[in-house]
Order: sequence, then C-alpha cells, then structure tokens
Amino acid sequence: MVSRSFCKRREMAAVFPAWILVTILVLEASLVMGGFQASLKLERRIPLVSHEVELGRLREFDRLRHGRLLQSSGGVVDFPVRGTYDPFLVGLYYTKLQIGSPPKEYYVQIDTGSDVLWIGCNSCNGCPESSGLQIELNLYDPGSSSTSSLVSCSDQRCNAGVQSSDSGCSGQGNQCSYTFQYGDGSGTSGYYVADLLLFSTILEGSMTANSTAPIMFGCSVLQTGDLTKSDRAVDGIFGFGQQSLSVISQLSSQGIAPRVFSHCLRGKNGGGGILVFGEILEPNMVYTPLVPSQPHYNLDLRSISVGGQVLSIDPSVFSTSSSQGTIVDSGTTLAYLADEAYDAFVDAITKTVSQTVRPVLSKGNQCYLITSSVTDIFPQVSLNFAGGASLILNPPDYLVQQNSIGGAAVWCIGFQKIQGQGITILGDLVLKDKIIVYDLANERIGWTDYDCKLDLMIPNDNMFC
Repeated sequence: MVSRSFCKRREMAAVFPAWILVTILVLEASLVMGGFQASLKLERRIPLVSHEVELGRLREFDRLRHGRLLQSSGGVVDFPVRGTYDPFLVGLYYTKLQIGSPPKEYYVQIDTGSDVLWIGCNSCNGCPESSGLQIELNLYDPGSSSTSSLVSCSDQRCNAGVQSSDSGCSGQGNQCSYTFQYGDGSGTSGYYVADLLLFSTILEGSMTANSTAPIMFGCSVLQTGDLTKSDRAVDGIFGFGQQSLSVISQLSSQGIAPRVFSHCLRGKNGGGGILVFGEILEPNMVYTPLVPSQPHYNLDLRSISVGGQVLSIDPSVFSTSSSQGTIVDSGTTLAYLADEAYDAFVDAITKTVSQTVRPVLSKGNQCYLITSSVTDIFPQVSLNFAGGASLILNPPDYLVQQNSIGGAAVWCIGFQKIQGQGITILGDLVLKDKIIVYDLANERIGWTDYDCKLDLMIPNDNMFC
C-alpha cells in the first residue's frame, strides 16, 4: 500500500500543455510548508503492489457513497451489494484548503456529487480525532478567526440554499443551519458560517498568492455513522455541485472565477492529480450537454459499443428522470450499469476474449485468467453520448486487477450491476487519466485522455482576462 501521507512535490518533468481559461483559482494539495501553492495535487489511497482488492469491498464503499449521492434524487438510497468493504483499500481523492484569519489548513474530500463545503467544528460531536490517511485533522473554530461570522436566516444565501434543500432555519437563534442524512444511516448537521478562503490566481502567466474571498460553508457540530470512522477520515467534504451554495458557484457570483472547473485524476503509480477552478483546453476535447434541471451531473448516454459494435440495449435504459439516468461522480470508486446494459456489456466482453483467456466467476464477478497484457487481448469500449461525443475506455478503464492464480493474473470487470434501478454511475474507474471539464456556464461536460502526472505551467500570453 502506498504511503498514506501527502507525497512530496515532484520536479516538473515536462510542460503541461493545456491552456487555462480566464481567471483561474488553483489550489494545492501537496503538503508543502511556507505558503499556498499554485496547483492542486490530489492524493489517492490505492493498493501499490498486491492488487488483491475485493470488488465487494469497493462496491460496499460505493454503496455508502451512493446513499449520500442519491438521497435527494427520487429517494434512491441503497444498491444491491455483495461482500464487505475495507476502507484502507478504496480510492479517495482529497485536497487541502486554507480558511480563516489567520488561515488554517483543512483536508476535504473532493465530491462532484454534492453542493456544500462543510468542515468539522470545534464543538463537533462524533468528528474523528485522527485519520488513517496519516494527515493531521483540524476542527474549525469560528472564534479563532477574526473574519468569521455567522450566517443568519435572513441572509440571501441561506434563502437560496433552502430552495435546493441545502439549508434551513429552525427559528432558534435566527441561525442558518443544515442537516444532511445519508442513505447509509450516517449524517452530519451544523450551522453555516462565512469566512475567507485563501487561494492563488493566475493572470497572464504570473502567480498572485494570498488572494482571499468570502465564502459560506457548513460548520459541522454532529457526525454519525460512517462519518465518525477514523480510517479514511478527512476534515470535511468539498462539494462541487451546481447549486448556489457550492464554492464554485459562490466565487463565480463574485466575479472571481468562471463557472467552470476541471480535474485530471491520476490512476497509476500512487495516484494524485490536478484540480483547477477554470477550463483546461486541449485540442482533442469532446463535449456533451448536461441534462438540464437535474441535481447532479447527468449526461445523455445513448449507447455502448464494444470492439466497434453497438450493443443491443433498449435506449430507454439510459433515459433520464428523477430516478434514473447517467451520473458523473468523482466520489465513486467503480462504475455502475443498469441490469440490461450490464448483462449485454459483460456478455460482449466475454464473447470477444473467450478464445484467448479463461473466463471465471469470482464472488459473483465476471473475471478472466490472463497470462499476457490486457491491452493486447481486450477490446476498446465506447460510451456514446448526445452530441456525438464518445468516452473511449481502454481495458484498464473497465477492468480491475485482482490476485494471481497459478501464474495467471486475475482481471475482473470493474463495472457493477445496479439491480432494479435504471442508473449508470461513472466513477473514478472511467474518470481517471483524463482531463474532465465541468463547464457549468455552457451546461456541458468535456473530456480527453491525458497524462495526469504532469504539473501545470501557464503560458505567458494574453489568453487571460
């Protein structure tokens, strides 16, 4: 298993040839003393050598995750799962923020499936005191920041949050509050505060450090269930949803950042990656429209191709409603398909490789015994979206390596079946090693393959406004 501390910043081995558009908020997640850095290094917990990760454990982690993700979309709170899970073996992307005056550091999970940034507060009941990630946890203390203030029920931001169920008012103390009850039985509640977020902006290739902006975020005073566990504990959750209380929406409304953010999450050699508030432009980017009026990042998936052949799946399987559709979520480890789509997908893969490898079932999962490279044997998969955009998946994007049997490597289908639900969830398995752009201003999501180990270097020209 990789070291559970933030990696030292790598020397820049090559120029990141992607262009960052407009005024960009760039955050740093590597543990570097002496200031808030220019790019966001994301740390991921994954096995390093053994690859003996039971899919049941990852599915269980995703089940807990989906309880949170789907609680507000038609009441879907649980998925059929097999096995158990070990949190030390699941992927987790998180970053470091600096908040307050003087600023303090907080590690927060990056979550495109929720809206609100919340952090455990000094009066918290149930907040973990230590983390198996070997990071120092900090509780936010409103009294220790000279720029902290409470958010009242009459505040316009609180009223906006009420519309999206992200905030509420009990009348007691006229204080804007929140309660998030998740499908796995865990939850958090607290009240909203406003304080300064420290960040860096990039203008025409130059870095301006120690810029600040006021943001509203949750101060958690109670955590229950899985959130109380210390094995993969962080200080809070950094919601990147579309609603008004997300940090990206708040900064955009202040004219500080465009209403777009991008990430490139590395899936190899210990993980990590880059996150920016802004748009990364690459020549090979393809875009597909967001489905409007949905609480999450829903896309219009039209079909799936395996080895260039479109699978025979009823298009209604992928249609979007309050209880079904295709969701992009960085907080999900694997990927999930509805019954009909999953069965057709696995059958097509197995039929393509059955003459070359030995198909086996392992704890209910379709696996294969392989003695050569998966990229030489398994077909390319294409997820085909509205507007002609296709997300191309190479074998490592839909297979998960398991243990070895008799000298043969065991690789299993990483896509899992969601029984009885017409939901497709695209998690880290397919999002990794790609630039993903969430262009909220133009209501679209784009992507392209990319080597996410490279750092950002911003060209010194007039691309920035």
